[in-house]
Amino acid sequence: QDEKKDLIQLPVDEEPVVTTHSIEIGGTPFEYTATAGMMPLRDETGELEAGVFYMSYRKAGEPDPLRPLMFSFNGGPGSSSVWLHLGAVGPKRVRLLEEGHLPAPPFVLEDNPNSWLEHTDLCFIDPVGTGYSRPAKKDGGEKYWGLKGDIESVAEFIRLFLTRYERWASPLFLVGESYGTTRAAGLSGHLIEHGIALNGMILVSSILNLQTARFTKGNDLPYILFLPTYTATAWFHKKLPADLQGDLREALRQVEEFAANEYTLALAKGHNLTEDERAATIERLSRFTGLRPEYIDQTDLRINIHMFCKELLRDEKRTVGRLDSRFKGIDANAAEARPEVDPSMTGILPPYTALLNDYIRRQLGFKTDLYYRIFAEGKLHEKWDWGKASEGHPDTSEALRQALTRNPHMRVFVASGYYDLATPYFATQYTLSHLGLDPTLKDNLSAGYYEAGHMMYIHTAELVKLKRDVSEFMDRALNR
Repeated sequence: QDEKKDLIQLPVDEEPVVTTHSIEIGGTPFEYTATAGMMPLRDETGELEAGVFYMSYRKAGEPDPLRPLMFSFNGGPGSSSVWLHLGAVGPKRVRLLEEGHLPAPPFVLEDNPNSWLEHTDLCFIDPVGTGYSRPAKKDGGEKYWGLKGDIESVAEFIRLFLTRYERWASPLFLVGESYGTTRAAGLSGHLIEHGIALNGMILVSSILNLQTARFTKGNDLPYILFLPTYTATAWFHKKLPADLQGDLREALRQVEEFAANEYTLALAKGHNLTEDERAATIERLSRFTGLRPEYIDQTDLRINIHMFCKELLRDEKRTVGRLDSRFKGIDANAAEARPEVDPSMTGILPPYTALLNDYIRRQLGFKTDLYYRIFAEGKLHEKWDWGKASEGHPDTSEALRQALTRNPHMRVFVASGYYDLATPYFATQYTLSHLGLDPTLKDNLSAGYYEAGHMMYIHTAELVKLKRDVSEFMDRALNR
């Protein structure tokens, strides 16, 4: 059945569907044009290899080639562009409860007064295998399902979009989320090598170096870098000692200092750690995580994400979310070692799925029998090729350094959520501080922090803050 879905004729030769709309941004009416279409990717002989679905928006009126243009995508690998599109950046937004929790159906799609469309035209890209984007032939997706092929195909889409819509003169930006930041960093290096310079990049919930997040034998880095987010999570659920439950940022300052110093040294010592040092480390870990000392001792001082998500609220028979640790989940078996599901994903998947499908057909007027894949199906993940990095840890941070070195005008803004256990903020700080940037380029990097999770924008107040931070960032990047 899945193969049949892939082999449905791709509508690459049909004209994109163009519609006009209006919303209010900052209390002012904003007219815009929406385009939904399928971009063909062809080989050197002109044979069709894949179709890439996109939804783009531009300010209404005579097209302005000098107006900024931003390309947007999400992560996975294997996620469509729906999350940034209908969560933060686009002109429409999925209505959730105030802090981002699941509302009762039927779900509502509303105007987004915090859309970035106010400052830049937008193009949302669904990489091959996601959304409506498909390889043209059976088993033709393997070319695109890997770090190198993914970057090259998205770069080719960008080249084609700039050409077809005559936007080569526009100031250019990228925004990626999660693995989309891995892609964005790689793209920044690839594009500059092919003569396309970016004005700026926005990395939402960044992960460039996967060593910072893979709990593999001999790699102690994630245990150190996840620890501050464990503290933030325990703070939110009121599991810390009384003296740490006051100010979140003060608690984080303390745990960051411990993680970067005593804890790092303790893990580095291995079995050479003395009994007194081990006991002191266990006591500090218990203090900063809310977990029992006996449990920490049993983990050999190394608490991976799945352990933490299951253990923190075990006495309540609840789990905490991976993407957003403010969320609570209920498992069939409270005694299991790992959570059954991620409650922060199951809580938002239904409204985004329903409203994206309804929006494309009824408001954008793009009609097809293709199945819109919010997430690519299993074979994409099974076949994903990390290239040479598979021997160690995939890392695109060097591509970002090269892009900044070759284009010292490019600026980068990094947005991180305190309750994000998928791409912890302390891991992002570690990666950025190890880029090896020339001192003259360090001011090209800036960051924002939010009291929410991986998708910080599902929290209404943090969405407003993110929009404000991005607006200021774009002004700096455009020297306004």
